Amino acid sequence: MAASTSEAGGASAGRPEKRESGESGESFKGIALRTLSAAGRAVAQLVSGFNTGLPAVLLLLWLALTAVTSVVGVGLLMAPASLRALHALAGRERDRLARFGPEIAAPEPPPTQLRAALVDTTTRRELAWLLRHSTTGALLGLLGVLLPILAVRDTAFPLYWRLMPEGATATSVGVGNAHTWADALAVTLLGVGWIAIILGLTPGMARLQAGPGRRLLSAGPDADLSLRVAELTATRAAALDAHATELRRIERSLHDGAQNRLVSVAVLIGASRRMVARDPAGADELLERAQSAAEQALAELRTVARGILPPVLADRGLAGALSGLAANCAVPCRIDVDVPERCAASVEATAYFVVAEALTNIAKHSGAQHATITARGADGRLLLSIEDDGRGGADEDDGSGLTGIRRRIAAHDGTLTLSSPPGGPTVLTMNLPCGS
Repeated sequence: MAASTSEAGGASAGRPEKRESGESGESFKGIALRTLSAAGRAVAQLVSGFNTGLPAVLLLLWLALTAVTSVVGVGLLMAPASLRALHALAGRERDRLARFGPEIAAPEPPPTQLRAALVDTTTRRELAWLLRHSTTGALLGLLGVLLPILAVRDTAFPLYWRLMPEGATATSVGVGNAHTWADALAVTLLGVGWIAIILGLTPGMARLQAGPGRRLLSAGPDADLSLRVAELTATRAAALDAHATELRRIERSLHDGAQNRLVSVAVLIGASRRMVARDPAGADELLERAQSAAEQALAELRTVARGILPPVLADRGLAGALSGLAANCAVPCRIDVDVPERCAASVEATAYFVVAEALTNIAKHSGAQHATITARGADGRLLLSIEDDGRGGADEDDGSGLTGIRRRIAAHDGTLTLSSPPGGPTVLTMNLPCGS
């Protein structure tokens, strides 16, 4: 790895200006793609939030009507149906949030009878969510629907402004009229402003919209304990399976590779000892073959040892190890590592093998032109992201090794998320505790 790195540095020494400009161009392209991708996902999340925000407004009105009419007894008859609607909408919101982030653990089914619901913690939390989502969430969702429409309408205004009726408002905000090309281009500037708002603000708007649901619709601490036990039991089983698979891989590597080479060395040395008296030249040839087989066995043993725990992690740390993987990748790969403190050896090894497997998949299956590895260490967590600009469509069920990666990460109580829409980009994100 060190040799290949120094060769790359030597090759670039003769043309430093060209390399610098290429790297800055690639960096700008990567930033632009990430910004567009984040804005697109945020708009999609806001629009999906509007699909639950509008029913939340109607349900809030229904619950208010139920509460008011309970005084005369009619609302008591409507209460079970309105509570079932509340629980159904909360479940729909959990499913929606799970599509755009970590899955939300659902609590035990809450009651639908009024007397039990009044003292039920889950129902109270769902009512608090409903109040927030029917106001702030619905408004943010409406903005997610309107902002792209306004951006397209105003940006494309010069294409159709002459077809507008006389005296019609030029801008989407209902102010101003266009009489000249300069006026039409001024409307386009407003459209550029809408685009800037979409790129800059919609990710934060999506997080603001999802926040109440993630806080209030998840299982409480008492219910979460049993779920946590079940989760740890499953991850422990997955860790044992991954460990057994790794042992089988090491055993096969030793049996099929180094052991056969060493047997061949023993046979050749024995044959050369018997030939040394009568055929010194033949014995020398056998010894050369034995030496070659011993060198190959030694190389295979080193490969197996690196597969157990790469020495580069101890020598150069995670940043150096990931740089070595990026340098040897068949696809041009940019790396950005900011991990101030060392993580546990097992965590660094897991991160190393995840990146190695991901880069192998990128080189074999993605058709990508560029890849980016980003690692961040903060608040006792290691955040690792591998992104490529390939064709996308990655699936855990197609034998790509993602299932093994997920098991390896789950053994450390970490999380793995995959975003790979058709057409790309593919983003593999890992979150691990640094000290596990």
